[in-house]
Amino acid sequence: MGNSGLKQHYETASKTGVLQISNHKLKEIPVEVFSLAENLRNLDLSKNKITHVPEDLSMFKFLKQLNLSTNMIQVLPESLSNLKKLELLNVSFNSLTSLPSSLTTLSNLKQVYLNNNKFKTFPKELLGLTNIEVVDLSNNKITVIPKGMSEFYAVEFNLSQNEISVLSDDLYQAPRLKILRLEENCLSLDMITPSLLRDSKIHTINIDGNLFEPKQLASLEGYNEYTERYTAMKKKMF
Repeated sequence: MGNSGLKQHYETASKTGVLQISNHKLKEIPVEVFSLAENLRNLDLSKNKITHVPEDLSMFKFLKQLNLSTNMIQVLPESLSNLKKLELLNVSFNSLTSLPSSLTTLSNLKQVYLNNNKFKTFPKELLGLTNIEVVDLSNNKITVIPKGMSEFYAVEFNLSQNEISVLSDDLYQAPRLKILRLEENCLSLDMITPSLLRDSKIHTINIDGNLFEPKQLASLEGYNEYTERYTAMKKKMF
């Protein structure tokens, strides 16, 4: 379907505020999309062949959800900072290695999907975002989770299928973290510190596929406190 075939999508979007033009082999964001900037609340351009996101992204001041997953994007523009109402950012399955520094100003962000990119380091732009709930960084090349995690406010943090061998010793201070997914990394048992088990709010740690057997957790100091939180969470579910 060519751009002319998207006319109906644009007309509908001008009324609904939702534009979904995924899987249309687009190599760039059509100019017609920018003409809808004032109307759009939800923009889905996933599963295309987009390589470049222009600075004109700043026009989408009322956007709440932006889905650019499964494209060929290497860099996000600094103008992302203008999307002050953005709550969901999905840029999974691209070729990103970093985030724009301006991301730190997006205080309404709740969900950020960065999985299946080319990150080698944890993007510190995610720190200080106090409304963040879900961060997915799975399937990247991250090796270290650095200090500063007391400023990381996510409730659910997915780091599975990276190359992580070092966890920051202040990860337990992440104030809202409850679910930590670490499957298929390079962690040794001593990276699961007593403070992480005892003093954090984490009730679910998934650690299959590391350099130790999950059952070895039971031998660690703080494990009883961790299981108490896990059990309490399960009781709330039923």
